[in-house]
Amino acid sequence: MAATGNGPLAGVRVVELAGIGPGPFAAMLLGDLGADVVRVDRPGGAGLGIDPARDLTNRNKRSVLVDLKADGGPERVLDLAERADVLIEGYRPGVAERLGIGPAPCLARNPKLVYGRMTGWGQDGPLAPRAGHDIAYIAVTGTLSMIGKADEPPAVPANLLGDYAGGSLYLVVGVLAALHHAREEGGSGQVVDAAITDGAAHLSTMIHGMMAAGGWQDRRGANLLDGGCPFYGTYETADGRHMAVGALEERFYDTFTDLLGIRDTAPAREDADRWGELRAVVAARFKERTRAEWTALFEGSDACVAPVLSLREAPLHPHLAARSTFTDHGGITQPAPAPRFSATPGSVTRPPALPGADTDEVAHDWGVPSLRTDDVRTDNDRGTR
Repeated sequence: MAATGNGPLAGVRVVELAGIGPGPFAAMLLGDLGADVVRVDRPGGAGLGIDPARDLTNRNKRSVLVDLKADGGPERVLDLAERADVLIEGYRPGVAERLGIGPAPCLARNPKLVYGRMTGWGQDGPLAPRAGHDIAYIAVTGTLSMIGKADEPPAVPANLLGDYAGGSLYLVVGVLAALHHAREEGGSGQVVDAAITDGAAHLSTMIHGMMAAGGWQDRRGANLLDGGCPFYGTYETADGRHMAVGALEERFYDTFTDLLGIRDTAPAREDADRWGELRAVVAARFKERTRAEWTALFEGSDACVAPVLSLREAPLHPHLAARSTFTDHGGITQPAPAPRFSATPGSVTRPPALPGADTDEVAHDWGVPSLRTDDVRTDNDRGTR
């Protein structure tokens, strides 16, 4: 099976030191774009605790098994780093250094290497050595405080906002920018310090600007885009499902109220003091029909209304199906690679890598004498990100 795809990163070699969450997702994205990603798994595993064959964040990768506590283990990783363009690790600060595979020895072997570090708190600061997860990172940056109803606790947005938006995507942006620099004439490799707290805070840049201008209140459920506005939110339908409304602009709002049948009776949208009344009118109307009936009514209009679909329903949506937003590979329906490229499209070419399944193949392809270590034992020194 091909080691790399045909995407824009074809020919780029990436070493991923096994972990969970944003690091593996970032490496998957690079693999989706055609990079040859080799995941260095450890004896005992470091995945999601599910069947490795279904861990989609390990698609488009190959896996080697290296015990970093065994004699020669760190040297095997350094052999890979010497031949790589990018290395990604998600240990707590200092762990990679203690294992002998930190930036200094890697860059000594390969001065052009981009060394990507994925953590929650970053490489320095009072909380840098502490454990954490997505919810804590978005909590301290203020982003969690914006999500949910005013009279309820903040709503948890799975781990999409912190781990993947504030973490993985910023790591990938940083890695690609550093890779560009390294390949410029006279450029060098460098360390990319991608902290979820930094990325999650950066995502709220527009909101901070609106707040400074007086256009955003620093409280939940009171603003245009956080559910406080009755024409930007979700409503329950007669069958207990939901519709999403985003009719912000006046022309879209007029279409929305026309189709909803409340244009002549609803309180004026400009009167924020009556938004509660307007929300009640909209909510009562949506409760009169099922989600399918409302979907059919709004279909083809510019009312900016859409059904709220479940994860299993989403691949069946006509628009997503027409664009092949989801794909089937290895018997698993999954999101297709994104974004899209006209000349070098990405694709899913390999199923999730099974730990150690490609050790000999990678050693041959990368020209490494051996990737096997003796004295294999479980490594318990890895910290959470």
